[in-house]
Amino acid sequence: MKNRIRATVALAAAAVLALSACGGKEDNSGTPASDTTLHIVGFAVPEQANKAIAAAWNKTDAGKGVKFQTSYGASGDQSRAVVNGLKADYVHFSVSSDVTRLVDAGLVEKDWNAGPTKGIVSSSIVVLAVRPGNPKGIKGWDDLIKPGVQIVTPNPASSGSARWNALAAWGHITANGGTDAQATDFLTKLFANVVSLPSSGRDATTAFLGGTGDVLLAYENEAILATQAGEKFDWVVPATTILIENPGAITKNADPKAKDWLSFVLSKDGQRQFALKGFRPIIEGVDTTGIQGVKDPANPFPTPAKLLTVSKDFESWSALSKKFFDEKEGLIVKIIAASGKAK
Repeated sequence: MKNRIRATVALAAAAVLALSACGGKEDNSGTPASDTTLHIVGFAVPEQANKAIAAAWNKTDAGKGVKFQTSYGASGDQSRAVVNGLKADYVHFSVSSDVTRLVDAGLVEKDWNAGPTKGIVSSSIVVLAVRPGNPKGIKGWDDLIKPGVQIVTPNPASSGSARWNALAAWGHITANGGTDAQATDFLTKLFANVVSLPSSGRDATTAFLGGTGDVLLAYENEAILATQAGEKFDWVVPATTILIENPGAITKNADPKAKDWLSFVLSKDGQRQFALKGFRPIIEGVDTTGIQGVKDPANPFPTPAKLLTVSKDFESWSALSKKFFDEKEGLIVKIIAASGKAK
């Protein structure tokens, strides 16, 4: 039987959700909810979670009858597509800089991140996914630069998850007393062991599940979701990792129902659906019982020994984007270019 992960990939480019219910309740614009279609544009990883949230919202008075048209892919590519005209009422990206691109293009309000969660709608951490039984004996970051270890990670040029992976690896050095020069040396050795640079986090997961590599740098929720789908592999939470914070925003010309959608996404019920798909809730009081695929159902989201954050360890997305991912001068861009692995 085909696993759900691969079925998801086949549909991810332009999936259409027809999650509608009976009733003609009107929203505050005077348009019947049954005639409302919200366009969601996002990065590939949370597609299943967003589908579950949509199904739950359709059962509420606010969401009754609302339909969805969705597009998922690599975060940077999706952000650029919206700038180039792809219709979006709500965007859900991997990194905040992809929303900033829409702000600069006049498509999203400048204060999109002024709320209690600072614009963040979902979160996870970077983990090291390994083969069943962990045959390479991977315990942490230092094991990844050993000879013979083959790594899969997406390409930072298109993928937000790739950027989180690279920042976690960099922080493994600098947050533990190392210098930028030492971090550069570590990342150089790490990318020398990379055997695949897919365009998105979901494509990287698919490559790994297809047999490529010994280790996959991934979102924790990707590992949990794959396990839920019956895939047999394990993952290691490294002693030092980073809190992945994914932004969501409504566009300036969004249907009025988009505000109700975002409110539900940020509610305990919405965050519960994220948790069931392996994401870490971003608010307190969310029910995290009964989550399938986790290592310990009693403690599904254990606290890492050292958890880095962008604001605490990298100043801001604006600052780190320039330092690490500038197309010409970014440190990590240069490292990947020198490795010869980038397409």
